Amino acid sequence: MPIDYYLNIAVSGVLTGLVYGLAALGLSVIFGVVRVVNFAHGEMMVAGMYGAVLLAGFLGLDPILAAPIVAALLFGFGWLLQRGLVNRFVERPEHMQFILLLGIATIILNAMLMLFGPDSRNVQVPYGFDTVELGPLLLDAVRLRAGAGAIVVAAALFAFFRFSRTGKAIRACADNPLGARVVGLNIDGLYALTFGIGAGVVGIAGALMTLLVDARPQLAPEYTLLSFIIVIVGGLGSLPGALLGGVLIGLSEAMAGFLLTPSLKSLFSYVVLIVVLLLRPQGLLGKRS
Repeated sequence: MPIDYYLNIAVSGVLTGLVYGLAALGLSVIFGVVRVVNFAHGEMMVAGMYGAVLLAGFLGLDPILAAPIVAALLFGFGWLLQRGLVNRFVERPEHMQFILLLGIATIILNAMLMLFGPDSRNVQVPYGFDTVELGPLLLDAVRLRAGAGAIVVAAALFAFFRFSRTGKAIRACADNPLGARVVGLNIDGLYALTFGIGAGVVGIAGALMTLLVDARPQLAPEYTLLSFIIVIVGGLGSLPGALLGGVLIGLSEAMAGFLLTPSLKSLFSYVVLIVVLLLRPQGLLGKRS
């Protein structure tokens, strides 16, 4: 088979993986700063998908244009959730945090089932069947736009944490919470802001994902597990690692679905996870504790 076929499949997998990586960035941001594992991550992502579906249905907005609105709504939800509930469990044992977030995930999932039912919902865009020719590559326009949107959001997130005063304060909280509190930083407020940012980022990823798959509540546990795999592969708490892990998982799924069968593509995500854990337990870009 010509090499062009493999190049097209690989690039399509990378573009999908960029959206996966963006979703995992939200999980990595929350864990890296607040040190709480968000087990409701997939549910928030699917909520972002439904937000894009509703905005497309009622206002006719493209999912890319709907993404900032979805991000604002998820940011507010995440901020309130952290300030009102999760913050009380930050210093508690990890099993209590697990039960809390699992309960929140169950509530969100069942709320979506009650509101939207179990059936799939999709968004029709004018460029849904368009292709873009780049030399030997023939790419889906939807994947190209979704991948480009993920890159823009990830770059903005990296710039925020590296160059802004608030981003530097959040990084200080992640590195040394006690020292940050001593110098006068509002730890609780920064934790809430971080949780809101993580929720907003995964909301954008959900909006972009509606370009690729139909929204349905049953996807939530799958996306939670996928995000965990990605952040472990990339390295817990590493933002570049989350993006790299997403690209690797997207690439492995695309190639496995093409060379073998689509039903086995998820299997290769676990193969990548096992190989990384055997060769580099801290993840590709993670640091040893």
